[in-house]
Amino acid sequence: MYALSRFWQSTIGKKIVMAVTGIIGILFVIGHMSGNFLMFKGQGAMHDYALLLRTSMPLLWAIRLGLLAAVVLHAVAAYQLTMMSKAARPQDYAVRSPQVTTLAAKTIRWGGVLLLAFIVFHILHMTVGAVHPQFTHLDPYNNVRIGLANPAVAAFYILAMAALGLHLYHGGWAVVRTLGVARPSAQPLKRTLSLIIAIVVAGGFIAIPVATMAGLFPEAPALQESAAESTTAAAETH
Repeated sequence: MYALSRFWQSTIGKKIVMAVTGIIGILFVIGHMSGNFLMFKGQGAMHDYALLLRTSMPLLWAIRLGLLAAVVLHAVAAYQLTMMSKAARPQDYAVRSPQVTTLAAKTIRWGGVLLLAFIVFHILHMTVGAVHPQFTHLDPYNNVRIGLANPAVAAFYILAMAALGLHLYHGGWAVVRTLGVARPSAQPLKRTLSLIIAIVVAGGFIAIPVATMAGLFPEAPALQESAAESTTAAAETH
């Protein structure tokens, strides 16, 4: 326990925690984006996807709790590293030498705060329906279609996913560098793998609100959970 505490208190320990939890986050958003693309297959595909998740509740909750722990550890480690950096140099440099950097690196902290706010809103919006105008259980197709019909909400999703792309671009490279897989680069624009992941994931997520606003998802009658589905789900969760 003492060794674990010392590991967490050290700078390298926090960076490793951020790297590992970052990998967990990357894997999650890739999977989540893939599920979202079922919107283009229609209401039935999205309903089957929702039902599959519902009938796998023990595994789903294990993933949710693990992801929650990863997000909390990632955010806390990032905050503490920032505070440690400020404490080590309470006064900024009088003159800063120009360095090679990227927009992603410059916005990584503010982007992280925006993503935390988005995660809270997204859960309330699309998972529990607390701030959704017309939430229907096990009908994610209409929940997405109706929930993103509001231009302000759609714009917030797009902005958050743009921030996610920047976060993935910078963070993806930082992960492999922290874990010793790659050396620090003097050419940050040549980070091909992290760039591809960032573009694919952010672009995939952004495609959903854009398609919704463009009217590409036709109206469909609301689906209600059938008695058979309810019984199956109850049996699977006990």
